[in-house]
Amino acid sequence: MSAQITELQQFKQAIDPDNLLPLWERKVKLVPGSDCVPAHWPYQLVKPLLERSVELISKKDADRRVLVMENPALRGTSFIAQSLFAGQQIILPGEIAPSHRHTPNAFRFIVEGEGAYTSIDGIQMMMRPGDFIVTPNWAWHDHGNIGQEAVVWMDGLDTPFTSLFGAHFRENYPQDTYPVKHVSHEPDEHSQVFLYPFEKMAHDLKQLQGTSMDPAMAYKLRYTDPHTEQDPLKTVSAFMQLLPKGFIGKSYRSTENTVLNNFRGSCTIEVDGVRYELQEHDVFVVPSWKTYRFESGEDTFIFSFTDRAAQQTLGFWVEEYLS
Repeated sequence: MSAQITELQQFKQAIDPDNLLPLWERKVKLVPGSDCVPAHWPYQLVKPLLERSVELISKKDADRRVLVMENPALRGTSFIAQSLFAGQQIILPGEIAPSHRHTPNAFRFIVEGEGAYTSIDGIQMMMRPGDFIVTPNWAWHDHGNIGQEAVVWMDGLDTPFTSLFGAHFRENYPQDTYPVKHVSHEPDEHSQVFLYPFEKMAHDLKQLQGTSMDPAMAYKLRYTDPHTEQDPLKTVSAFMQLLPKGFIGKSYRSTENTVLNNFRGSCTIEVDGVRYELQEHDVFVVPSWKTYRFESGEDTFIFSFTDRAAQQTLGFWVEEYLS
């Protein structure tokens, strides 16, 4: 061992107590991708567990009766990817999820059941399967079920961002519900910045059939704020896509972390050579820079949300179509 190497090792040991590390010995990953792994949550597994949770804990005791989907590589964090949170929530007839607000941006994607509403800063909106509903950060929001059946939705939040910056604040409203200023039974001018109905997105996607398809994604539309034509949330992008019957997609990858909810129909997703069969309401996460592709034997609608909005704002986002 040369004298220079010995001195370098001694130098490293000498500066370690001062919390210093030589940059030339860094272990930070300098290539795309993350430590997260692809993961699949079949709805036929999750739904009975949600129903079991109803028997074990009340809405009042739970605040929100949610089963959090943690990435297998991030156990203990409550995150489905390093930049995203996802959970499945169930609310029974007559129940109310009390009003609160927090710094993370949030949204709901309605999985099944009707009769539930969400109220955002006093705008109360009915929620139907396939609807996408955004809750901007620091907006008062509560939920209730005035219907006759249980309602399930997927919650998505950008909680990892607030955790990264140490800026997670939360406040409960003094009463269970925030004062209602307007009730929207159907989408209207009061609810349009929060509520994005499935019917409209499905109609727009079907209108695209017969036109040129994206080789990897088939027909895919991005949710945008009707006033700004930008993503409704500053950190999260959301999409609905239609895979037509017989679609065989090309391989694709991007730096965004992607959470899929297979809303209607069934398909196959292949990630790094491993195939997964997605049935209705299954959730799947594709981590950053993983190669994946779709196949569909029937018309299939897939909702997805990603951290693309934040990455594009920061100039990080990259995509690649592969052969």
